[in-house]
Amino acid sequence: MSLTIPALAGKLAGLQSSAIRDLLKLTARDDIISLAGGLPDAALMPRERIALAAEAALRDPAVLQYTESSGWPALREVIAARESAEIGRTVPVDEVFITHGSQQALSLLAEVLLDPGALVIVEDPAYVGALQVFRAAGARIVAVPLDSDGMRLDILEDLLAAGERPALVHTVSNFHNPGGVTLAPQRRRRLAELAEAHGFWVIEDDPYGELWFDQPAPAPVASYSPQVIRLSSVSKILSPALRVGWMIAPDRVARAVELLKQGADLCGSSLTQQITTDLLTDTTWLAAHIDAIRTTYGTRARALTTALRTTFADRLHCTDPTGGMFIWAEFTDNTNTATLLPTALDAGVAYVPGAAFAVSSTADSSLRLCFTTSDEATLTEAVNRLSSAIG
Repeated sequence: MSLTIPALAGKLAGLQSSAIRDLLKLTARDDIISLAGGLPDAALMPRERIALAAEAALRDPAVLQYTESSGWPALREVIAARESAEIGRTVPVDEVFITHGSQQALSLLAEVLLDPGALVIVEDPAYVGALQVFRAAGARIVAVPLDSDGMRLDILEDLLAAGERPALVHTVSNFHNPGGVTLAPQRRRRLAELAEAHGFWVIEDDPYGELWFDQPAPAPVASYSPQVIRLSSVSKILSPALRVGWMIAPDRVARAVELLKQGADLCGSSLTQQITTDLLTDTTWLAAHIDAIRTTYGTRARALTTALRTTFADRLHCTDPTGGMFIWAEFTDNTNTATLLPTALDAGVAYVPGAAFAVSSTADSSLRLCFTTSDEATLTEAVNRLSSAIG
């Protein structure tokens, strides 16, 4: 009898593994300085404070039980209060939905808001996690380039004038991954106006907003319209291992997401959500903790940009990070960063080639650098190794 192999779903045909995750497997060697991963510094994660919160949470038997699909009620109240202060309006608890990291929120929203073939507008370069989600949803993806003020809304307006009708626009509004830029205040207001005028959703993906260096990020895009769905998490300010993210969305969207989450994993972890509640409500401790992260990351960002400009001068242009975790750089002499990468790894330094984030452009001469997990001397050495790889 012949063997008939069952087929996989057709939608998998166009999907690829994240180039960044694949690269991380190659950069685990101790002799490589990795500027490739988008990881917060584990040394800055509050292990002792998390341990105390876990010990307190475990005194409550309910913490080991299932919780509501929409999240631990006390945590939803905390997030509602925090987001109300951020957005500048009262956010009802019903509009708060807790997810297994903000990436799950993005995935569930794609199922709720997109039919196959629906148009999604993304930034170029784009967050690769969003590209994976939208491709899996069968969306038609069109990219709008970034400049120093974020998404080029003039190009978005040209697309709308030409008859394009997106179902949603995705933006990493603060300290962009990978672009390192922040959406300007006037563009935030205009994006919200366009959403209301043309009937599309905006997903404001904001995991980095609290990691500003010198001054807070502008008011969220969600401040200007209820058609903006906000995503965030505690992965960058507390720990990725807690796997606590959230979305702020109109009730009908949140309820639709709830139906899908029930089919995906029933609910999140009561334990990690109660731990997160404890840490977020300890406001004096939390403010000092986040301020320490900002100070450290700001120092490292300045060290990396200084080393890049000192070493490469006019041969390379890079962003001036005002927050977040990333620098976007571009060689002006057409150095192909994907071709260069094996030589750079041999020299002991890793980065992510810009092509990994490109949608419409090629970004062949660009690269993303993460400054969070190395001290200033190590960052300078990383740039020296990159220089030696180029020759």
